[in-house]
Amino acid sequence: MDENNSICKKQFPIMPPVQCHTVHRLPTSLTTLCWSLTAAVMFLTQGSTAMSEEHWPQFRGADATGVVHSTPNLPDNWSADSNVAWKRDIPGRGWSSPVIWGNRVFLTTVINSGETEAAKKGLYFGGNRPKPPESDHQWQVVCLDLHDGKVIWQKTLHQGKPQTSIHVKNSFASETPTTDGKHVYVVFGGLGIFCLDMSGELVWEKPVKPTKTRYGWGFAASPILHEDRLYVLNDNDEASSLLALDKHTGQQVWKVERAEKSNWSTPYVWEHSEGTEIIVPATGRVVSYDLDGKEKWSLSGMSSITIATPYEHAGLLIISSGYVGDPSRPLYAIRPGATGDISLVDEQTSNKFIAWSLPTAAPYNPTTIAHDGIIYVLYDRGLMAAYDAKTGNEIYSRQRIPKGRAFTSSPWLYDGKLFCLNEDGETFVIRAGREFEFLHSNVLQEDDMGMATPAIVDGHLVIRTAARIYCIKQPK
Repeated sequence: MDENNSICKKQFPIMPPVQCHTVHRLPTSLTTLCWSLTAAVMFLTQGSTAMSEEHWPQFRGADATGVVHSTPNLPDNWSADSNVAWKRDIPGRGWSSPVIWGNRVFLTTVINSGETEAAKKGLYFGGNRPKPPESDHQWQVVCLDLHDGKVIWQKTLHQGKPQTSIHVKNSFASETPTTDGKHVYVVFGGLGIFCLDMSGELVWEKPVKPTKTRYGWGFAASPILHEDRLYVLNDNDEASSLLALDKHTGQQVWKVERAEKSNWSTPYVWEHSEGTEIIVPATGRVVSYDLDGKEKWSLSGMSSITIATPYEHAGLLIISSGYVGDPSRPLYAIRPGATGDISLVDEQTSNKFIAWSLPTAAPYNPTTIAHDGIIYVLYDRGLMAAYDAKTGNEIYSRQRIPKGRAFTSSPWLYDGKLFCLNEDGETFVIRAGREFEFLHSNVLQEDDMGMATPAIVDGHLVIRTAARIYCIKQPK
């Protein structure tokens, strides 16, 4: 399809964009009981989450929210030199986020033996590069020591010429790895799925056939672990699928062929009172699968490019899709227990399973973030808005982040503060709450480009930029 045709006439790079609700009132006694049960569940959930924060095993943390509930001496001020425990240059290019287990930091990178074109910042046309590079590349996994940044091991998983292309602003290592503390699982789109032990030895690998993506933009969806299975989404323009593998052996448990085309959103395993399901947002629609790969429900009405990752807050599933060139940029809150086609019809903004929706509220690249009943939306071009998580009501409208621009990575939150890293490597700190309050910003080195979402454990904030990785920490 020609880049100038149809909706694609308006499309920007992936790296990678009103309101009505229904209130169901309960008798006072039942309302009190529900609030008591909700408080108990939240207490138990927060306790579990706090324990999980000993590790950061996947994109946006163990619960995929980007929120740290316990803050052991984490700083909110830093620079390229202050409050930096260590920093290390990373060869090659990779937009994957670091993941952490214990004292080990894992990240992926791909090193080009030739010249890598610089990634222009911001939203723009003209970034398509439909032909793969001709030079040899090395696909690597790097393991660093969390405490001093020293390289523990570095493993090359493949060397050769890429068989797929990428957008100038994408990388061949944009999928974030995941770990269970025994193994590290790595996906390189169009190349393969790899399982390594904690010492960097290859346990198993599964080749992935190279396929075409929209305009040759490349891949980005990260793998996810749940119990004994590894789930890998491979949506492309030729043969899309969701794959469940035995995490111990790499053997296929099941494979679902999907009608959806190229997609850059990471799936989410949603555990709730009525069961467990795999949520897969994609271009055009969302599909929920059970753990056997059977479709449970679907939702049409997404934008033409989907990047953000779903997550749960206040008992609701939060889904967004916000390509900036589309009239439909929806933010949804879904109740547990859905079945069948739950799509909104006509002018609906809610139904039996959709608690509320906002048709033009979603961001493009960043995933939204929620805390204490408020959903915060960071827009690529430097605006922030806030909505009530239970009702979708606007808490504050889009506010300009002073001198903020070009946000691709997703925000994170601790100590009652939101942190938003832009492509210039500058982090903007905003107080969480019902009023927009910008506090300050933290600047790194001039050659830093921020595209990855950080990892946070035990007083360590690990930020990856295009050039290097930083460990931000309060001095003792």
